[in-house]
Formats: sequence, structure tokens, C-alpha cells
Amino acid sequence: MEIFIRRCAAVGVALAVLLAVHISAQQAHGGGKLVRLATTTSTDNSGLIDHLAPQFERDTGYSLQVIAVGTGKALQLGKRGDVDVILVHAPTSEARFVADGHGVHRHVVMENDFIVVGPRDDPAKLGGAKSAADAFARLVKGKSRAVKFVSRGDDSGTHKKEMTLWRDAGVEPAWSGRFEVGQGMGKSLQIAEELQAYLLIDRGTWIFLRDQTTLEVVFQGDPSLGNPYGVIAVSPKRAPVNFGGAKAFIDWLTSKRGQRAIGDYTVAGTRLFTPMAGH
Repeated sequence: MEIFIRRCAAVGVALAVLLAVHISAQQAHGGGKLVRLATTTSTDNSGLIDHLAPQFERDTGYSLQVIAVGTGKALQLGKRGDVDVILVHAPTSEARFVADGHGVHRHVVMENDFIVVGPRDDPAKLGGAKSAADAFARLVKGKSRAVKFVSRGDDSGTHKKEMTLWRDAGVEPAWSGRFEVGQGMGKSLQIAEELQAYLLIDRGTWIFLRDQTTLEVVFQGDPSLGNPYGVIAVSPKRAPVNFGGAKAFIDWLTSKRGQRAIGDYTVAGTRLFTPMAGH
């Protein structure tokens, strides 16, 4: 009897191991119900993800696990297979991610734009700038101690855009009034408020948080400040990801229902993101 019990226990353990392997395999090939999403702090700080996630989960039966980091870190998580899908805003880096085989196709989802906010007295006179390049050149032209600029400095989509704008302005960004803080969008705005500094920020996060700061919009509207977002499934050829779940998220996000959910998200009557799937 004792031998029989031991054999039954051994069989039970073996079955448990096989079941765990089966579940793991299902999850790796799209059978799991948990979808791991890496997205930007801008979609998180603006409240958009909190608006979209419950609707996606209700419509599809999947559960969404969200990791909000800068675009650069989100792409790294994708490369390592630590997430199933990424929603970010750096088109050049996204295209490279797909071209290198880490992701399966980039889908355009939505857009907003970047703006520059700063102190009410606008010491660098960005309000009179003729272009974004002119605005960024003005930040260092006078070399006034009153002019400060907060940079996210975290390889996020916002940081990548900032570095492009410095290059367009023909300005070396390493100057004494520029502070790299290595923080997300919301925290960077808080630091800019404390320093009374200028900040490049996406409009969605600004609208969501503008009542918490004395800073004001000092420059906007230049075509170079466009801010498109793309969603990419991590390639199952590179890592055991939930490709089926990633595809379900992308299909929902780019569907009429998902696009309507993005367009319906407003703060104080103002839409934060414009749906762009299919454009």
C-alpha cells in the first residue's frame, strides 16, 4: 500500500509538471489570457491607459498588465521578451525594432503633439519664435541665468524628440541651464514647476496635469512637433511571448471600437489624442 501511495504521488507530481508546461506553452503561443503591455509614461500619466484597459478587458476577456516606462526602455523590454506588445511614440526607433526582427509590423494608433511650457514671464521669449528650431536656439542664445530647461534624459520618445530639436536648432544641449532628470513626464513637469523651467511635454499629459502647475504654454503648433504613436507585437520568433494576446490588443486598439474609445477620452472637454488607425 505504501509503495502504491508513493507511486500515485509521483504520478500526481508528473501530471502537475506536465500541466504547468502545457499552460506555459499555451501562454507562449497565444493561449494565455494575460497580455503584458509596455507603454510610455505619457499614455499612463495622461490617464489614457486607465480609460482603455477596462474596455479592452471587458470586450476580449484578456487581462492587461501595464508597464509604463520611457519609449527606449519599452523597446528594450520588447527585445528581451519581457512584454508581449509595446505602445510607444518614436517612429524611427519603432521602425528599427521591427526591421531588426524584434517586432511584427508597426500599426499607427493615434497622435497628439508636443508643446513647450515655461514660466509666465517667458524669459527666453519663446513666444516670439518662428519655429521649433528657433525656440530651442533662443533657450541658450541669451545665456541668462533665469533660463532653465528640464530634460527627461531617459531615452523616452519625448527625450528623443528633444534631442532632434536641439540638432535642428544647431545647438549643443550640454549647457548649464539644462537639467537631465531621468524621470517620467508627470514627474518632469513637477520638477520644471519647482525650478520654473521650460519643458518639452506631450499635449495629452499637459492637459491632464496643467491645473497642478503655474507653467504656461509658450510655444506650440510647429509641424515638427507632431507626436504619432505606434503599437507593435513582440515577435514570437525571438521570445516565448503571448503573441495571440498581443494581436488581440492590437486588433482591438485599431478597431472602430478601440479608436472610438481613444477619441472619446477627454479632460475638461478637450480630447487628448486623435485616433489615427488606417491613416
